[in-house]
Amino acid sequence: MHKINADLHCHSVVSDGTLTPEALAKRAHSNGVEIWSLTDHDELSGQQRAKVAAEELGMKYIPGVEISVSWCQDTIHIVGLGIDPNNAEILEGLYQTRNGRTNRAKAMSAQLEQVGIKGAYEGALKFVGNPKLISRTHFARFLVESGVCKNTNEVFANYLIEGKPGYVAHEWATLMDAVGWIKRAGGVAVIAHPGRYRFTPREMTALFDQFKDLGGEGIEVVTGSHRPAEYQIFAKVALEYGFMASRGSDFHDPKESYVDLGQLPDLPSQLRPVWSVFQ
Repeated sequence: MHKINADLHCHSVVSDGTLTPEALAKRAHSNGVEIWSLTDHDELSGQQRAKVAAEELGMKYIPGVEISVSWCQDTIHIVGLGIDPNNAEILEGLYQTRNGRTNRAKAMSAQLEQVGIKGAYEGALKFVGNPKLISRTHFARFLVESGVCKNTNEVFANYLIEGKPGYVAHEWATLMDAVGWIKRAGGVAVIAHPGRYRFTPREMTALFDQFKDLGGEGIEVVTGSHRPAEYQIFAKVALEYGFMASRGSDFHDPKESYVDLGQLPDLPSQLRPVWSVFQ
């Protein structure tokens, strides 16, 4: 049986990726992707471009977004798939979620200055496609370019994380907000890369329970940052909760990303793929 190559998680210059929506569509298509979604952070302005480019190449396009959520004193991400990118409520919610980023970026820069790294805000802005969406990734690229660190892994070991210079927490959307916006915009809410969250087993269970109670319907099982053992762990979660399973590379950049677009293993066969809803 033909396994569909779906990649439903990646980022363009509209948020913190380095390629345009059009270049991503081309790359996905040349890697054999058949169903594709661009899921920029807290931003929908790349959706029309992605859709046009995907459809011109003959790929099925699913509009998407990745929403930053504050949960249990940490940041998690919820992907929305199949949303209406012109829905007024989600556009307003995402605008409010993004709004805090500029002040946070200036506070991060001030902290870095205290440890002798000057001009970080201006330096990070050079890497930003959309100034309202300045993020830690942009600061990391600046720290590599300016020779403070060899690569972004080294940055995230020594800077920009809790307890290290340049870390500033930010209050994002609530889980209830994010799932509600996605559902009311006609979409399916999916927990992004659950293997990346450093929660206790009890906290993870609480997250899945609450997400399901709010109407969340999917979970990323196969994604760039998951190890093969985690495919099995989260396949089990999907079956236990009745979640549909998603697959996405979380591609940001040819050099930085865990895995290229469309180059992931297939979903475990017993799962219901989230894209079956959109076929």
